[in-house]
Amino acid sequence: MHGTSNVFVYLGICSLAGSLSVMSCKVSCGLTEPMLWLGGAVQALGIALKLTFQGDNQLVFVETHVCIAVVVCCVLTQMNYLNKALDLYNTAIVSPVYYVMFTVLTIVASVIMFNDIQSPVQLATEACGFLTIVGGTFLLHSTRDLDVSLADLG
Repeated sequence: MHGTSNVFVYLGICSLAGSLSVMSCKVSCGLTEPMLWLGGAVQALGIALKLTFQGDNQLVFVETHVCIAVVVCCVLTQMNYLNKALDLYNTAIVSPVYYVMFTVLTIVASVIMFNDIQSPVQLATEACGFLTIVGGTFLLHSTRDLDVSLADLG
C-alpha cells in the first residue's frame, strides 16, 4: 500500500534484507567462539563452505543450515521488493537509490555487529562517496525528461 506512493518503502525493505544477507554471510565466529545472533552461535556461510570443501564438513551443524536459511530468505525478500519497485518506478531512480540505501545499511550493520569504530578520515571518505551518489541520483532524476542532443551542447 505505502510502496506505491514512495520509492523508499520498497527499496528500504529490499536494502535491509540485502544488508542482512551480507551480514549473515560475514559472521565470522565459530562454534568455539559463541556470538549471540539469531539465538546462538552462527558459523559463517563462506567459512563453512570453505572448510567443507577442505574436508572438514560443516553441514552437520544446525547453525550452518540456519545461516543458509537466513541468506535464502533475505535474498528472496530482496528480489521480491526490488521487482516491485522496478515495476512501479523508473530504473534510473531505483538503481542509484537502492545502491545508496544498501550501502548505508550494510555499513551500519557492520559497525553494529563488529563494533567497528571508524576513523574520522574513513567517515569523511564515506560521506563524500555518499554525497556523490546522492548528487548523481538527483541529477539523473531532475534531468531525465530533458530533450538535449549533442548539437545543442556545441
